[in-house]
Amino acid sequence: MTTRTRFGVDENGYYGYFGGAYIPEILHKCVKELQESYLKIMESAEFRKEFAMLLADFAGRPSPLFFAERMSRKYECRLYLKREDLNHTGAHKINNAIGQILIARKMGKTRIIAETGAGQHGVATATVCALMGMPCVVYMGKTDVERQQPNVKRMQMLGAEVVPVTSGNMTLKDATNEAIRDWCCHPSDTFYVIGSTVGPHPYPDMVARLQSVISSEIKSQLLAKEGRDYPDYLIACVGGGSNAAGTIYHYIDDERVKIILAEAGGEGILSGRSAATIHLGKAGIIHGARTLVIQDENGQIEEPYSISAGLDYPGIGPMHANLAVRHRAEVYAVTDSEALDGAFELTRTEGIIPALESAHALGVLKKANLKPDSVVVLTVSGRGDKDMDTYIREMNNY
Repeated sequence: MTTRTRFGVDENGYYGYFGGAYIPEILHKCVKELQESYLKIMESAEFRKEFAMLLADFAGRPSPLFFAERMSRKYECRLYLKREDLNHTGAHKINNAIGQILIARKMGKTRIIAETGAGQHGVATATVCALMGMPCVVYMGKTDVERQQPNVKRMQMLGAEVVPVTSGNMTLKDATNEAIRDWCCHPSDTFYVIGSTVGPHPYPDMVARLQSVISSEIKSQLLAKEGRDYPDYLIACVGGGSNAAGTIYHYIDDERVKIILAEAGGEGILSGRSAATIHLGKAGIIHGARTLVIQDENGQIEEPYSISAGLDYPGIGPMHANLAVRHRAEVYAVTDSEALDGAFELTRTEGIIPALESAHALGVLKKANLKPDSVVVLTVSGRGDKDMDTYIREMNNY
């Protein structure tokens, strides 16, 4: 495991001003137990061996680092795509699900719950629970259930119970609320597998460490392809921020590497229909952590909007909030239409259909001022199978 320095988490779970654990008293024992256990488990030889074996033989890692030749010519750079879409279950989420459920099992937990937006984390969690013979309940906003039916059916086929959430905007925030309520009711036997770098400490750090396999592979793959183990730019989408955290983990303190994050601009930052938390958010508490939150003047959380279910969240991981306010990361708000442009361009230029979440990272290419001939690594966090209904509706525009 990598020791963090300037931009890493401290011993109390803070990234600068952001992070911590703001939790109801009933969960204090559960969270404290996890805080005291996760590093010991993750650093043990037994965990490392089992985790590495499952990443290789079950998830299919390492994921390729693909040189996008035609898009490189267009954008006058050397563009590499980190192909997390080729992992088992179709996204980076499987890395985290394997790791957390191994931790849960070693802590003696017998029941798994999760939240999901786009459904990829839910599918990954249900998949690992099926592998390990553990019961699984996945909370998913009713809006997301309707727009992500293929993933709902996959979870059910894997044996998970999918619970539609009808409160609020019926999206990821509301699914997370319900998962936390469940955890409060079953604190002794239940492990809550959070899908992103959000929630109370130690979740942001634990998820980032589990996803850090992405940047570890980027280092060795770039060394083989470019003769150096670092790029000039790293680009990733952020909702909660797990694929971005994994992409930047081993480069977070390497200031030779510029970090570019793409959040969901929706219909525009000032439209009232956006999920651009870093641009619109103010410091607040959401789901157990202090971070940037989209909220009104009275501190009430406002409903976010994005064409992408996985980015439709009014908060952001505390790691990314810290990187943004300290200007370590450059953050772009990519609108729905810009993301669709990026998705269709990648599909027709390189033959890769990305998830709508990943399409937001692609939307940055037209906005960022990349230096000519620079080495750029962009993480394609998931594949677009789940978003085909949206793409089919939009196809006549392209």
